Order: sequence, then structure tokens, then C-alpha cells
Amino acid sequence: MSCSADHSESVDCTVKPPVFLQIGDAKGDSARSGVCVVDVTLPHGKPINIEKITFKNYYTAYVTIRLLRRKAENEGSAKWCTALSDLALMDNPHTEGGSQNYFSIHRRQMQVEPDHVESLRLILRQPSSAWRLFNLEEIRLFPHKEPAPVKEVSDWLSNLIVVKQPPDLEGLPDPQTVSSSIQQMWALTEVMQANRTTASIGRFDVDGCYDINLLSLT
Repeated sequence: MSCSADHSESVDCTVKPPVFLQIGDAKGDSARSGVCVVDVTLPHGKPINIEKITFKNYYTAYVTIRLLRRKAENEGSAKWCTALSDLALMDNPHTEGGSQNYFSIHRRQMQVEPDHVESLRLILRQPSSAWRLFNLEEIRLFPHKEPAPVKEVSDWLSNLIVVKQPPDLEGLPDPQTVSSSIQQMWALTEVMQANRTTASIGRFDVDGCYDINLLSLT
């Protein structure tokens, strides 16, 4: 079955039917070991970086996830590594709790970075004899997306919109005329202060003498 049949965000992959491990050379369900393997393959030549894996449980008690990955894209041969070991999916293997729940496993939960992955192997365990059949359903892989780079200050400034100054309001004087008048008043004040005499002026005396015309009798 396809991982992305009903979900546009998941990647294209193929989930193979589960393979149940047998004890010895015996045949039939009675000799099953309680372990099965599910392989998930990606299109050849299209390894992915995984963000999360989602699935619906079907009476699986524990799952181990192994990845076939390269250290870097197109670098060396791919090798198997364990990304997660014996994750418990049921509260108790002998009871129903968690037996049909949905699960999401994120990359931060994994022991290795799930990058440049070419294939997955899910190892399922059910130690209880109460459930002869167990599996994982609706398995989907979601790609990891790098966060957008943080913009520099210069980038933010270049995106600023220049706001035009509002037009002159009707009835208000021209700003340039007002500025010119203020400058002239300031210059005139400076000239007046520079020419101001600092000599003291007496009330009636002139060169130490009084003008008789300025005196009055009381």
C-alpha cells in the first residue's frame, strides 16, 4: 500500500506486508514468535530527511525503528542504524489499552538524525498470546523542512515602504517663508544686542553737573 494515498503532505513510499518470524522450522500461527517486520521503501534515488512518522496501531505492544541511511547525500554506501528501540504502544500487552491508537514519532525523539533515509524497517513485538495478529496501519512519512533563514537588519530596511509626506494643508503659511522670517528676526536681535551701550546713564547729571532747566522747586 502507498503511504501518501490520502495525505498530500506525506512523501511517496511503499509499505510492504508484515513478515511474521517463525520459531524453528515449524509452520502455522501456533509457532509464531510474537515478532514481525514491516519494511517501508522510498522511490529509488530519492532519500528524504524525516520530520515525523505517523501510524495507527493494531495490537502491537512495542515497535523498534531502523533506518537505512547515508551520512550525507551521495556519500558512501547506506548503512542500517537504530533510531528508536522498543517504544511501548500499549499500556499492557495483555489488555486493550492503546491497541488501536494513533501515534506520531518526531525526529527529536529518535536516537539518530533521520536524514538521507532510503528505507525504514519497523520491528513489531507482541509478547502476549492473546493477540495472534498485530500490525501497524496507515503508515506515513513526513519530510523535514529547514526553517526560513533569519533576515538581517539590512534586509528589513530594504523592505520598508517609503511613506509620502502629506500635502500642505490649506490656509497654513509656507514653511520656507516662516523659516526665512525667523532667521531674519534672529539676526536682527543679534545686531541689537551687539550695539547696546553698557555706559550707565544718570538721572539728571551731565558730566557731573546738573542742568538748571531740569531742576524744579517744590
